[in-house]
Amino acid sequence: MTANPEAPLRADARRNRERVLAGAAALISARGPDVPMEEIAQHAGVGVGTLYRRFPDRHSLIRALAADMFRRGIALAESDPGGLTGWDALVRLVRFCGEPELGALASALRPWLAEHRDADEELRDLTTTWLDRFERTVRRAQAEGAMRTDVDGADLLNFISLVSCRMPELTAEASRDATARYLDIVLDGLRT
Repeated sequence: MTANPEAPLRADARRNRERVLAGAAALISARGPDVPMEEIAQHAGVGVGTLYRRFPDRHSLIRALAADMFRRGIALAESDPGGLTGWDALVRLVRFCGEPELGALASALRPWLAEHRDADEELRDLTTTWLDRFERTVRRAQAEGAMRTDVDGADLLNFISLVSCRMPELTAEASRDATARYLDIVLDGLRT
């Protein structure tokens, strides 16, 4: 018997779900989507039954990770603390997308999304909304005259993907530093 994923969760169940998602994100980012479910449960510090109660199979777990990733990006793109300029909002989104953990997860999920997204209305909608919000932020920065106009949101997301991939020859800290430096170079090249 599995829990209804739409039902409100008790605090302890919500914490366990978050632990499972965090553990799954870490392992899938490092080893790909085929990591055993039992290892995910162990990494998350929960029992296998707890994992399967919330996510009855690998597909539902990976789907939840992908949906969560898009929702976080959308929420950030739609928030406007203190009336950010278009450029500042764009820099904030670029830094979010360039977080090494998020970049590694997005890279690991890309083949799964390519295979499953079109058959999943919610994931299609989340993807469309995320890309729309990102593109709006790009256009806003361009309309302010802060960003060159020959680059669109898709270009920028591809740049971010290229510069934020994990470099296995570097330590995690060195890779994080390199990504931050490369993102600064990309952003500097985008300014008018």
